[in-house]
Amino acid sequence: MKNRSDVRRIRFSLPRMTKQRTARRNSAVNPDFSPAAAPADEQSRIALDESARTPTVVYFATAVVWLVVGSVFGLLTGLKFSLPDLLGTIPALTFGRIRPAHLNTIMYGWASLAGCGMIVWLTTRLCKVQLQLGWFHYVSALLWNLGVLGGTIAVLAGYSQGLEWLEFPRIFGAMIAAGFLLFAASVVQTFRVRQVEHLYVSLWYILASLLWFPLLYVVANLGLYQGVVEAAMNWWFGHNALAVWFTPIGLAGAYYFIPKVLGRPIYSYYLGLLGFWAFALFYNWNGIHHLVGGPVPTWLVTVSIVASVMMVVPVLAVAVNHHLTTVGHFRMLRFSPTLRFVVFGSMSYTAVSFQGSLESIRSFQEVAHFTHYTIGHAHLGVYGFLSMILFGAMYYIMPRLARWEWPYPSLIKAHFWTTAIGIALYVVTMSIGGWIQGLQMNDAAIPFIDVVQNTKLWLWGRSIGGTLMLIGHLIFAYQFFSIIKRAGPRRFAPALFREPAPIEAVRIEERAAKAG
Repeated sequence: MKNRSDVRRIRFSLPRMTKQRTARRNSAVNPDFSPAAAPADEQSRIALDESARTPTVVYFATAVVWLVVGSVFGLLTGLKFSLPDLLGTIPALTFGRIRPAHLNTIMYGWASLAGCGMIVWLTTRLCKVQLQLGWFHYVSALLWNLGVLGGTIAVLAGYSQGLEWLEFPRIFGAMIAAGFLLFAASVVQTFRVRQVEHLYVSLWYILASLLWFPLLYVVANLGLYQGVVEAAMNWWFGHNALAVWFTPIGLAGAYYFIPKVLGRPIYSYYLGLLGFWAFALFYNWNGIHHLVGGPVPTWLVTVSIVASVMMVVPVLAVAVNHHLTTVGHFRMLRFSPTLRFVVFGSMSYTAVSFQGSLESIRSFQEVAHFTHYTIGHAHLGVYGFLSMILFGAMYYIMPRLARWEWPYPSLIKAHFWTTAIGIALYVVTMSIGGWIQGLQMNDAAIPFIDVVQNTKLWLWGRSIGGTLMLIGHLIFAYQFFSIIKRAGPRRFAPALFREPAPIEAVRIEERAAKAG
């Protein structure tokens, strides 16, 4: 009887256990999943957004300012290739100073601060708990912005460490590091008191970046390195800043907003697992392949090349997961600004990652190394991938925080096309022009000055692309500060690229109501 009772108890408990497992798995696969949707969900989302509102808006607002400032620096940098005497009598605006100012204001000003804002909002939503230690973010934003401001002024004044991505004097780097630690402490505390049992994919990338990036940044700024070791450290840091900070931000956003806007779960939880752990295993070995032909141990370069090629595994996992989530719903790209920006960014991630794996191979490096090809590759990653996803995230988040829809949908369309065409023109001209430049530099019969002259046409493509992107950024900044001030015409429906047909309108409204 005892055995029969045990069997009966197990038999009746199996359906309950299966339902529990299904609920847990669904919560990990779908950010919208709720076992029992109730009207209270809407009030809960409003409370979560209220707790994250001010810190998120502060991060976003300062990021947009740095986006415009950094874009102006970037355009001037590009124009100096075609007009080398432009502003050449002003020491602060010479190429050697304005180029690192552009790099650092975009990376630590725009991309990092916008990423922080998105992480704060996503963490509260995915953990289903109000933001903890919210005041930490005000101090964090203050320290971070003062660090970027002071570092930029120092670089323009001629005080630089002379290492790419690490040009800021250490005092300003320390301010950014302190700001990051305060930011991370609040996010981690919010995660600790979460109201969910299983973690959605986006949280994996967010939490990993909070662990990896401070270790990377502090080690790189220790100032203990010289000569060849310093060069190896510099490229290890430069590449891994993309790997352990900026790429997780972009992937966290893509994994959240694609299924969120579509109102359907991510295609495969297991592809998400494969992509994340393969990413964690292979990406951190990259970077040293930039020193092919340099005075570093051959085995070190070879390990980096192998790891870079193996990045095909996580990239394919992510690409397939995102594509199969979207397949059958591509029509939504005609309507949703968030989806169009984020899908563009996801496609750019696939392209730039395969390009990076190819670029690490020695035979390819023989042509592409030390050319404008590398510049096009870098911009496809930081702008085509990361920035476009951040734009999409902000288009989704801001109406929920400001309680005001974007006032001018036509300007959203203008923003998308100016930036999309701008980055496409930039990458194509730099890639083609850089490849031709590499082939000619390898030909001893062609004088170097002729190689320089032959790149001029392609460099004008860079400047035109940069101009289009700057126009898009000015449009976005105008829209952003309009929504903060609740200026412009008030809209009572989501701002879309085009008005859908009646049946499509019903579907979009249903998805919007479900997404919250």
